[in-house]
Amino acid sequence: MKRPIKTGTRSSRLALIQTESVLCLLREKISGLEWELAPFSSPGDRDKIADLTTAPDDFFTRDLDEALLAGSIDCAVHSAKDLSDPLPAGLDFFWMPDSADPRDVLVGSLTPRTVGVSSDRRAAYVKKRFPSAEIKPLRGTIEERLAQLDAGKFDVLIMAAAALQRLGLDDRIAEWISPDDLPVPDGQGALALTFRSGDERFLRLRSLFIKPIVFVGAGMNAGLCTQSGVAALRRAEVCLYDALLDEALLAELPETARKIFVGKRSGQHSRSQDEICKLIARFARQGKRVVRLKGGDPGIYGRLAEEIDALDALQLPYRVVPGVSSLSSATTGTGLLLTRRGTADRFRVLTAKTADGGSGETIAVFMGIQSLKETAARLLAEGYSPSLPVSVVLDAGGPQQQIISAPLDEIAAKIGSTDLPGLVLIGEAAESKFIYRAHGALRGKRVWLTCSRDVQPRAALAVLDFGGVPVQQPLIELVPEKVPPLGVYDWLILTSPSAVRCLLAQLDDLRGLPKIICCGEGTAAALRAFRIQTDAMPPGEFNTAGVLRTALEVIPPDARILRLRSDRAGEKLSAELRKTFSRVDDVVICRNQPVRCEMPGCDAVFFASVSAVESFVEQFGVGKLADKTVVVIGARDAEALRCHGVSNLIAPRRATVEDAVAALAEFTVRGEIEK
Repeated sequence: MKRPIKTGTRSSRLALIQTESVLCLLREKISGLEWELAPFSSPGDRDKIADLTTAPDDFFTRDLDEALLAGSIDCAVHSAKDLSDPLPAGLDFFWMPDSADPRDVLVGSLTPRTVGVSSDRRAAYVKKRFPSAEIKPLRGTIEERLAQLDAGKFDVLIMAAAALQRLGLDDRIAEWISPDDLPVPDGQGALALTFRSGDERFLRLRSLFIKPIVFVGAGMNAGLCTQSGVAALRRAEVCLYDALLDEALLAELPETARKIFVGKRSGQHSRSQDEICKLIARFARQGKRVVRLKGGDPGIYGRLAEEIDALDALQLPYRVVPGVSSLSSATTGTGLLLTRRGTADRFRVLTAKTADGGSGETIAVFMGIQSLKETAARLLAEGYSPSLPVSVVLDAGGPQQQIISAPLDEIAAKIGSTDLPGLVLIGEAAESKFIYRAHGALRGKRVWLTCSRDVQPRAALAVLDFGGVPVQQPLIELVPEKVPPLGVYDWLILTSPSAVRCLLAQLDDLRGLPKIICCGEGTAAALRAFRIQTDAMPPGEFNTAGVLRTALEVIPPDARILRLRSDRAGEKLSAELRKTFSRVDDVVICRNQPVRCEMPGCDAVFFASVSAVESFVEQFGVGKLADKTVVVIGARDAEALRCHGVSNLIAPRRATVEDAVAALAEFTVRGEIEK
């Protein structure tokens, strides 16, 4: 039997509650692990006289850090704002999701003479808000601080709302302070877990809570950034950007995104390369969506390799979106083509600036698969080493991309015959050790998304978020049916993104829409894409029972209700509604049709509908699932597969695309940890 994972925590009631909440989430994600609490004190717990404004960075973490490094505990849980930056050598960390409210609050009288604070930041606020009040240092646990207030030592305290909420002391809050008036420090309200660097258990656990860093090639102007690059920018929470790019791209970032310039201007570096790497890694471990925006194509004479190496060393996930290089802009964009029939059939690219140790050359052979044997023989005859690395990228950037690597004298035999297009790369830089590593929870697994095109984008993003490769090949398509006049209805019930698309595609004027109930976050997101907010949605149970319960709560008994659905959704919901409501119409707005295709290579298959299950079984046979991991979105899909003898299924706790992919990620990580 494996020993429990010993988890260090400070011994205060707040720390114990926070740690238990973290362990509860970890147990939910990986059920087979046992955890044991190990309470510690810290210098900050023992010394309640020292002024916190001058205390060392590790005042509240030192004993836990030392215990971790000594091996007496396996991990520790902290308030994220208490972590020292940088951490002691040998330690790593990540923030937990679902932070509490980060704001500060006032507790006590709003006309104070004496104010208790524990930081320079809060003291500065008091000087502006209560200029005549006396500022005194505040120490102790939350309960001890409140006791000092109640005893009359202070008239008001400034405290973190999160601490009071976690202790169930919300009723003590007299006023919430706006972050505009009192900016909050990074990590306030968040919880963090520290562990020894390189501990595979926690590296794999971390992959469930952080998102891949996305390196985006910006192109030479905003119009030359790819759709994938722009999509990444639109989801970013932090963007670190270079100088040689069109800053109009920054307008694609959300208003709340943090923008950090890390480029070079007038020969001056704003930050060192080491600082940039540390920033990227720090924000990623905080669970933020990080985009590293680089000019042109980052893989050509850029620092992409150094930044990737830094992430590999920490086993942080990433993906790279290539950009349009100045090489393409200066040649294809001007008519000075690099190749021209009858004039030039090859080209050489050099730089006038060389880095130390970079004298090698990479040869790229286009359309070289069929003549690979002859190419290798010619290079060997010219004196190239038989051990020179060669990598062949088949279907580069396509759905069936794969990389085959071998020495020059073996590559032709290893490739054999293939119908896929391929690019042949020859040289020391083509060695397989440089291929991007898969550190995400899904470890680069190929996940076939069989769902309709309406669901594909969300499913693909979810797979990418967990470090997988989405294989987007629908097995069904939805054909719209005519929408009845909506003006006679008071309420509209929509239970799928496809129903939303089929409805709104037929409407010229959205102002006449009835009130809307949707079944879950996916349908709500489809409505938001059209700037339509749903009027009601089940709080957590995204199925017939959840929709019915919500309808009974919000719809008047005499309301006229229209339920729009696909032909495969069934009339159960409408039948249940008619037991309470006298006017319920059930209308099919789209019909499912199977999509014929060849079965793509994949490691896992995701089903989001019974019709996709039936399309798969009819085309390929259930036996093709024998060596695949099968994921379903809900109970009906699972039942359809069980009817065909498939019982080893992964199903999410909630019936959403994102939860289904998360369940697959948890299954993958659990399998590695429990080995």
